[in-house]
Amino acid sequence: MIVSRRGFAASSLAALAIGGWTRVGLAQQAESYRNEVPGYGPLRADPAGYFDLPEGFSYRVLAKAGERMDDGFIVPDNFDGMGCIPLADGRLALVRNHELSLGSESKGAAGVDPALEQKLAAKTIFDRGQGGRVLPGGTTTLVLDAKGEQVLGQHLSLAGTSTNCAGGVTPWGSWLSCEETIVTAPKTGTYHGWVFEVPAAETGLVDPVPLKAMGRFRHEAAAVDPTTGIVYQTEDQDDGLFYRFIPNVPGKFTQGGKLQALAFADGGRDSRNWNAADWAMGAKRAVKWIDLEEVESPNDDLRQRGYEAGAARFARGEGIHLGQRKKGGVEFFFTCTSGGAGRFGQIMRYVPSAGTSRPSQIELFHESTDPKLMDYADNLTVAPWGHLIVCEDRKGAQINHLRGVTPEGRTYTLARLNAETELAGACFSPDGKTLFVNAYSPGRTLAITGPWHKLAG
Repeated sequence: MIVSRRGFAASSLAALAIGGWTRVGLAQQAESYRNEVPGYGPLRADPAGYFDLPEGFSYRVLAKAGERMDDGFIVPDNFDGMGCIPLADGRLALVRNHELSLGSESKGAAGVDPALEQKLAAKTIFDRGQGGRVLPGGTTTLVLDAKGEQVLGQHLSLAGTSTNCAGGVTPWGSWLSCEETIVTAPKTGTYHGWVFEVPAAETGLVDPVPLKAMGRFRHEAAAVDPTTGIVYQTEDQDDGLFYRFIPNVPGKFTQGGKLQALAFADGGRDSRNWNAADWAMGAKRAVKWIDLEEVESPNDDLRQRGYEAGAARFARGEGIHLGQRKKGGVEFFFTCTSGGAGRFGQIMRYVPSAGTSRPSQIELFHESTDPKLMDYADNLTVAPWGHLIVCEDRKGAQINHLRGVTPEGRTYTLARLNAETELAGACFSPDGKTLFVNAYSPGRTLAITGPWHKLAG
């Protein structure tokens, strides 16, 4: 469900209990954020000490790392990007990434159980790592009832990949799972750094086909333009690029296509604002696109070659999400985790030309100047009422937040995770009543509900 980002609605949040989590002191909690606009009001302390929300909101834990799934495998840890996809029978699927890499096999779907490892190895998997063990990255799929309230099933859906970070949903009901790595498996010699498509309706492991024409790099997230089939991709590198993939046949990624990188029409090549405030918030720049060659990049030099050809650099591109413009057409928001003078993060807004005489444009939509307003913006989603909901990923921090951003680029705090891990995978149910989000590790998938219509200012 996409509603104009200039549209409106609201929220406020409280909490239920999990237990067993160390509380951050109330004085420290009170100083962890400040709001530029009221949002849903101040956060209220969770009695369980885990997840603080505004008045009137609550959360439930849908899944935890280490649980047994319906297929007998263990829910892997390191919960990252996630998409909510409606199924044909009215149920919902949450397809969830697990950012596990070579050496983390004990946190994967087989855990430390040799019998489970043997069972997994007999399945359709992509690659193996040390000792011949199946690489632990991939995806799991949770099937929920139509309201998103009850978990009806849970199974492993992609196996043998590495460092599956973020991704994006497609208009035809699948999830693009992205490997944030360029590792080569030591035993098999198989390259990693690909995108894999996972149909949400599949009831078991999908055939793991690497979409090599989309490029080999440290993929972060992807978003599909429903009108053209073009896929926009971010790269998690301090000198990363912003890519688009034009498929030969829309929706048929295995049939190849053209990969390009964004360049500024004015000749500038740095969006990061690290050394000087070269780009003001709200300023727009016309763009052009540069064709890329040798996109399978065995030497991991795609971004350097693109930059040398004139592409612009972005500071750790992270989540990307589709939005709908009030005057028609689409737009894409993506985060740059370490952008800005303080390196607290930026949010970019890209508007394709849609075949008009106006060139495609990119805008510096938001740049944080204070970590209490936004710190290390990561995954994000566009709420049904047009605001952005942004996950924070300040590694090593005792707390991370969910932030809201208004259409004017003003921020407020929606939630606080009192655990030393990041938030990831924010996405809404199709009816807009439930916000799903992951706590990274120990992995938890949460469902947040409340009076979303009570947004203030």
